[in-house]
Amino acid sequence: MSSARVAQAYAALAERYIELLGSVESVHPDDLRLLDDHLARLTGPVLDLGCGPGHLSGYLRRAGVDVTGIDLVPEFLAHARQAHPSVRFELGSLTELDRPDASVAGVLAWFSLIHLEPGELDASLAGIRRVLAPESPFVVGFFAGDACEPFPHKVAEAYRWPADEVARRLARAGFMEVERVQRPPDGERRAYAVIAARAVAAS
Repeated sequence: MSSARVAQAYAALAERYIELLGSVESVHPDDLRLLDDHLARLTGPVLDLGCGPGHLSGYLRRAGVDVTGIDLVPEFLAHARQAHPSVRFELGSLTELDRPDASVAGVLAWFSLIHLEPGELDASLAGIRRVLAPESPFVVGFFAGDACEPFPHKVAEAYRWPADEVARRLARAGFMEVERVQRPPDGERRAYAVIAARAVAAS
């Protein structure tokens, strides 16, 4: 699905999305601790790609991180700027990162790669690797399943991924897995996984 169609789908449901998922209370406490472990102690710029309502950008900023939230949806950014005035937010796409090579100290992609078709994922991971300085962390959250397959997400078609396949693709893009968490379904929450990786220095 194109970025424009994804942005339109989220814009149409932005108010409801913000109400349900626009605060850190919607994030598992152990996932917040994982963000603390891998992103909260960084010096230098950090990107929250597909930041949505900006709640995780705000969380990282409160931890002292120099974070910039980037999203396709103006409605999300308007809310984020009001709710988290100390954070920079930019309209943009995670597939077209306007940053110099090796200029970023860390990246978070919290369920923001889920709408990429399988053939688009590798290029996006390579783009993220390009902007990251060597040894810098990348944390990615995604819906997990036994096979890479689309499913009818409430906003726009999304994909489940086996965690091992995401790890393989990360390795191919120049990352090394550092930590993995997998969580089973819980009520209306689908099974998901989080992988923390680091950018491997070129040999």
